Amino acid sequence: MKKAILSVALLGGILFSADAFAQSETSGRQEVYRATHAKVTELKHTKLKVSFDYQKEQMNGEEWLTASPYFYATNELTLDAKSMLIHEVALDQNGKKSPLKYDYKNDVLKITLDKTYQKNQDYTVYIKYTSRPNEVKQEGSAAISDAKGLYFINAQGKDADKPTQIWTQGETESSSAWFPTIDKSNQKTTQEIYMTVPDKYVTLSNGIMKGSEKAGNGLRTDHWVMDKPHSTYLFFMGVGEYAIVKDKWRNIPVDYYIEKEYEPYAKQIYGNTPEMMEFFSKKLGYDYPWAKYAQISGRDYVSGAMENTTATLHGSAVLQKPGQLIDENSWEDTIAHELFHHWFGDLVTAESWSNLTVNESFANYSEYLWNEYKYGKDQADYHQMTDVNMYIHNPGDFKKDLVRFDYKSREDVFDLVTYQKGGGILHMLRNYLGDDAFFAGITDYLKTYEYKNAEAHQLRLSFEKVSGRDLNWFFNQWYFGSGHPKISYTTSYEPVKKQVSVTISQSQDEPFEFPLTIDIYDNGKPKRQQVWVKATAKNTFNFDSSKTPDLVNLNADGILVADITDTKTPEQNLLQFTGSKEFKSRYSALTGIKDQVGKNPAATKLLAAAIKDPYFRVRMKALEMIDLSNPEQMKAMGTEVEKLASNDPKTLVQAAAIAALAKMKDKKYIPLFEKGVSAVSNAVKANSVGAILAIDPSKAASYAEKIDLEGASEEMLTQMLPVIVKNKVTSQMHHLGQLVAFYPFIKFQNPELGKNAEEGYNWIMSSDNLKATESITKILGQAKGQMGDNPQVKMMISQMLKDGLNKKMEVLKQNPQNAASINKQIDAINKAIEDFK
Repeated sequence: MKKAILSVALLGGILFSADAFAQSETSGRQEVYRATHAKVTELKHTKLKVSFDYQKEQMNGEEWLTASPYFYATNELTLDAKSMLIHEVALDQNGKKSPLKYDYKNDVLKITLDKTYQKNQDYTVYIKYTSRPNEVKQEGSAAISDAKGLYFINAQGKDADKPTQIWTQGETESSSAWFPTIDKSNQKTTQEIYMTVPDKYVTLSNGIMKGSEKAGNGLRTDHWVMDKPHSTYLFFMGVGEYAIVKDKWRNIPVDYYIEKEYEPYAKQIYGNTPEMMEFFSKKLGYDYPWAKYAQISGRDYVSGAMENTTATLHGSAVLQKPGQLIDENSWEDTIAHELFHHWFGDLVTAESWSNLTVNESFANYSEYLWNEYKYGKDQADYHQMTDVNMYIHNPGDFKKDLVRFDYKSREDVFDLVTYQKGGGILHMLRNYLGDDAFFAGITDYLKTYEYKNAEAHQLRLSFEKVSGRDLNWFFNQWYFGSGHPKISYTTSYEPVKKQVSVTISQSQDEPFEFPLTIDIYDNGKPKRQQVWVKATAKNTFNFDSSKTPDLVNLNADGILVADITDTKTPEQNLLQFTGSKEFKSRYSALTGIKDQVGKNPAATKLLAAAIKDPYFRVRMKALEMIDLSNPEQMKAMGTEVEKLASNDPKTLVQAAAIAALAKMKDKKYIPLFEKGVSAVSNAVKANSVGAILAIDPSKAASYAEKIDLEGASEEMLTQMLPVIVKNKVTSQMHHLGQLVAFYPFIKFQNPELGKNAEEGYNWIMSSDNLKATESITKILGQAKGQMGDNPQVKMMISQMLKDGLNKKMEVLKQNPQNAASINKQIDAINKAIEDFK
């Protein structure tokens, strides 16, 4: 699962304050132990025959479930079955059915078997049922915004702008909304599914399609078979009008199910998948273990993406066009993440949600591995830096253990600790053990527990077995403990001994022990020191130095997950930037001068060096910080910025350079900006439009129509928002939802942007635009789980929605002929108000 994380900058700091998180953080505050589900029954094989009622949004199902007692003899089978109609339950013996007694209440189906069965004595139960996903009562979470298991999208075809689709979402325990099962991660079973659908649709499920036959009345039945066991939450069905773009890895089929509009771009979006499969297979010492790999997208998906075995489901954000893809395939990390789950999560599965780290922390770290291999270490380090910072800057996550047995809801473990912090922890372990031992330990873990379940202790044992090292100290701190080092340091120099003393202090309650890299700069050159910090409040280390060091740089390699407090002069930051090979040290030096730009010559020198950095994100950040209206900066960097705007190999850098030039409002750059308006790159296009409008606002309407904002980045939307709102560019209105929905919070951090967002919100609410209104209510629904239980936040959103509702009622009064459309908008707003009560 790749959860959809809403931008911190977008929502505004108020939502992510300590107070907001303190009210929703639960770990460690309840006297509860979340035991692994006791295995009374062992599932063996699940056979389903299903058909769909598009009008009622229900599924008719038949199931043949083969199972046996796990250890103790029993005459009962207990299954999860959420909000179903159960029509028949029988014992199936070679096709002969004998009715069985059963009790069905509170979403639990208890079946009395015909006799007491012993361990390994198989039986097959037949169940005829109707799945009613819209009746399911369980709620979603911050990670997975809905939990009804089976989703009918535009089932009656009433929305001309949306395809008709069916898709399923099993994690965490929602597969039991569409077939009776034991809905726990430690249950694994083989499967086969017969799916009967209208002939115009294609289907996708786990495993291989073994057959397809016409079923009469314009219907067709496809038979999908998964012959290797996997957990029930990974069962999947997808139905819709998709193009299937064929690819392969070695002799394994690799298919991309894609909406037909995006078929020409399928290889641009997904095309690195075979290379990923080869890279991961070799890196893990374990070949991709399944018979095929397919990827599909679903409209209105309830999370980011899901690793259903051999059939990954992506949210529609995966669908990108050349204007986006030339800038960056924003979904490539997720494509790698979900593929990696096919080893960590699908092949070896967390035995309980408490141990989700053995699924999700690895999938998170796979993004680092792929970036490192494909795009270089700087790209990998940038990605991980942004990830770990998300965790570091969320105070409510500090007290959560990575392996968490005391969660309030199983959905709570899908958070920044399990994903972002967990990935950072694996990076530390890799660097402590070394690559050979780390990856050999992974291979041992996968081979030992293949097609089974495992937990963090078993992961530790595999690393210990291979490396010969005791790792309890590491796992007790980072897996079975919480928090991270909060570090400050002081230095003193003894001229007689020619030594510098570095005293490292930890301010958190429980000190950590860890290896630490320190760079001591003597006469402008760094000398790297490796030390071991003991689990005490203070540690002092002495190093040779010919004089007082020019600079002491802690965590110089950026490996330690820690919050380090230090203060450096612009001259020291310049020295760190020019003397560091590691991206994280260069980047922190660059951001460290943000308050000195335009005030200090060293800051200007650093910026001048940064815009020539080999890594494009450093160039982008420097361009963002530059102010060319400053004569010193213009003299030092103006010519280089002009070159970057025209010729940088990265379009995102070109766009950043155009934005830097635009601040000058100099007409001599208009030809450059006009050329940019015709670029393929959305980022170059948007910043060029913004630059022209800063000089000549009268051109706004004509230029604003030219930008494709489908799937646009937050930065681009921020750039275009005032242009679209002030010029009432109706064709772009529906793209503004993810910004304008949070205008009360944006106003706290950026009053000018917040004012434009408020105008955009009021414009949408005063218009008859169903798509734009639903874009607001949908993004608010996704954000709800990430807002905790902060009453102030709920009140602000509720009031905002009520104001919008009043405006929409006025639109209805003035346009009664459009009642059908406007009433849909009113219903969507009312539902959102109800959600925020």
